[in-house]
Amino acid sequence: LALSHGEGCHVYDAGGKRYLDLGAGIATACLGHGHPELAAALTEQADKLTHVSNLYYTEPQGLLAGKLVRLAGGSGKVFFCNSGAEANETLFKLARLHGEKEGQFEILTTLGSFHGRTLAGIAATGQKKVKEGFTPAVEGFRHASYGDLDTMREAISPATGAILVEPIQGESGIHCATTEYLLGLRALCNERNLLLMLDEVQCGHFRTGNFFGWQTIMAGHPDFAPDACSMGKSLAAGLPMGAIWASMPLQDLLGPGKHGTTFGGTPLVSDAA
Repeated sequence: LALSHGEGCHVYDAGGKRYLDLGAGIATACLGHGHPELAAALTEQADKLTHVSNLYYTEPQGLLAGKLVRLAGGSGKVFFCNSGAEANETLFKLARLHGEKEGQFEILTTLGSFHGRTLAGIAATGQKKVKEGFTPAVEGFRHASYGDLDTMREAISPATGAILVEPIQGESGIHCATTEYLLGLRALCNERNLLLMLDEVQCGHFRTGNFFGWQTIMAGHPDFAPDACSMGKSLAAGLPMGAIWASMPLQDLLGPGKHGTTFGGTPLVSDAA
């Protein structure tokens, strides 16, 4: 199917045939196609500045970072990248840096999870079909049953430094974490000095009514928060953007020279977001 243009929730092929776009760019085009405000914002920013790298501050990037920090609770920092997979890679590196001194390099994820298609992303993903053909796997990832605190506790080893889960699993069916499960994970991480990281790439960005999926699940527990989370997909309404939010104890681990990306947080895409 060769598409030529779109309008609202529809796309058109070269012959003018119209299709209802239920794929939405793999869950990214949250405003549909040709949205006038998005088009105007892109045009205006393109006349000013499109890209300078994240070596420099730009107003659109700073404004967006401030909004995301406020939505996450008001403290911490944001790092911008280009996709949800890249955001999860950043979480993996953050966890490795945090656990380096104690030899805690291992990250626990869950069966049925999906965390991207980079080599570390597929190692973290708890689906056999995603891993096929890419052996040997990146070391340092193990899996527990989703929603089961007992198997997560049993999976912890002296090398474990972090737990990464999706508040709502999307790629293996819509499986929603319970309030009790997230509370239990938070308590377990506090007890064992582990990071609790949440993958909000698919379930975040107001899909559940609140900006983060965890905020909807934990509506009765306003003090709950992970140590870090990843974002992507619809963050910039169909344009390439990913991000992580990291809490104050972690926010300075990824300093200059530790991590970076050429196109992350460009003023053009930041303004659109």
